[in-house]
Amino acid sequence: MIKCIHSKKQSNKTLYTNDILSVRQEKLSNIRKTGIAFPNDFRRNSTSNQLYKKYAHKSKLELQRINIEVSVAGRIISQRIMGKASFITLQDFGGNIQLYITVDSLKNNAYEKNIKQWDLGDILGATGVLFKTRTEELSIYCNKIKLLTKSLRPLPDKFYGLNNQEKKYRQRYLDLIINNNSKEIFKTRSLIIANIREFMQKNDFIEVETPMMHMHAGGANANPFITHHNKFGVKMYLRIAPELYLKQLIIGGFERIFEINRNFRNEGLSPHHNPEFTMMEIYMAYADYQDIIILVQHLLRSLTQTILGHSIVKYGNHQLNFQDPFTQITIKNAISYYLPNTKNKNIDDIHAISTIAASFGIQVNNHWTINEIQMAIFEEIIAKKIIQPTCVTTYPIEISTLARRNDNNPQYADRFELFIAGQEIGNGFSELNDPEDQKERFLKQNKTKINNITEKNNNTPYYDADYITALEYGLPPTAGVGIGIDRLVMLLTDTHTIRDVILFPTLRPR
Repeated sequence: MIKCIHSKKQSNKTLYTNDILSVRQEKLSNIRKTGIAFPNDFRRNSTSNQLYKKYAHKSKLELQRINIEVSVAGRIISQRIMGKASFITLQDFGGNIQLYITVDSLKNNAYEKNIKQWDLGDILGATGVLFKTRTEELSIYCNKIKLLTKSLRPLPDKFYGLNNQEKKYRQRYLDLIINNNSKEIFKTRSLIIANIREFMQKNDFIEVETPMMHMHAGGANANPFITHHNKFGVKMYLRIAPELYLKQLIIGGFERIFEINRNFRNEGLSPHHNPEFTMMEIYMAYADYQDIIILVQHLLRSLTQTILGHSIVKYGNHQLNFQDPFTQITIKNAISYYLPNTKNKNIDDIHAISTIAASFGIQVNNHWTINEIQMAIFEEIIAKKIIQPTCVTTYPIEISTLARRNDNNPQYADRFELFIAGQEIGNGFSELNDPEDQKERFLKQNKTKINNITEKNNNTPYYDADYITALEYGLPPTAGVGIGIDRLVMLLTDTHTIRDVILFPTLRPR
């Protein structure tokens, strides 16, 4: 019964849309008979934000005195037809501007002829004189107006907005027309990336580009997207991470480099994960992971101050502090701090840590080490509790294949992950530059992957002999970090799903 009602509603909606399409197509047909339907001979000299910035503070009398004529273009998002006069609101990238049109202002009966042909969503070009209405709204008294593009489909209701999330992501153009907040998020995203580049260049880093198709699925532990090179007759992988190529550039003599890159990981969807995502990777010779932590602190502080004007960022119910130095805490200390009931327990005891894991519903495999169980507790329970910018350190060497061993305790890597508001934002470490140690770790990782291959997870094991050869020529002491740009944009725009900061996120097939 419910399905029938839903079907009836859908049917009525389809009929309504088809009626509008027919009416608008008829209007377009009439336009074609009298001239060019989609002209490209109109040129504007102003945008809405330029006009408001320059003239909004001027009085009615001042505007009358200067008698400034302007040309604008944009999409009709509202209109009030009042017989012999009409108000139309145009939307351009900078905002909205109001047009005032009368029978007297347009020549040759253009008012009567055109007003009936225009609909919400149409794109107009208009020329006229600036003035202010009785309500002090900056407007244009039009003497010329031209239909540039006829919209055949109706826009979503401006009052209710575009509330259908599926439609919002599949038809992003409608979201950008209707929801100004979405447009502002993507403007901010562009500013963030531009300011990142400016910061890096000011600190003597060179931007580089590396391949997006790899012969080996290397650089991170993730399932790759697989493609095929027809000419070479070989399998290739979309980039999981650019790390191994970037470190080859350090070997080649570049000392400070960064790349803002698209990566691809053939894994699930979540509010914080999209299979195609944007990262920035930074590499700095003659530095360690503590130097990188300082660099990242300065970068994020600079971004917040430049983009938002301050270093305290509102995110949901939290006030994130980017002014103070980031907290540093080890994984073990994080478990003890965020789970107070574990303070009197020996979390380095396999039985004790297994019991703690089981109490949170974490299934422990018999072959797991103490380190792996601690990591499972951290990832499942602790990470989402970390709100203020915090660098978590002392990661086990077995899950840090490309990181340098700590000199005092070789079981752990000189590595950190940056967590903010429960999300991992960055992953950095002192780079492993010992080719023999790296070769051994690659082989061990290879063996683990062979043992873990299943029908669902056919992540082909790899051994990157070319990278080992490069290391044998000598990688200077180096530190690097990868920063998730999409998640960083989420933080700085107070957005809580990654789909809202990616213009065209990956969606399930219809």
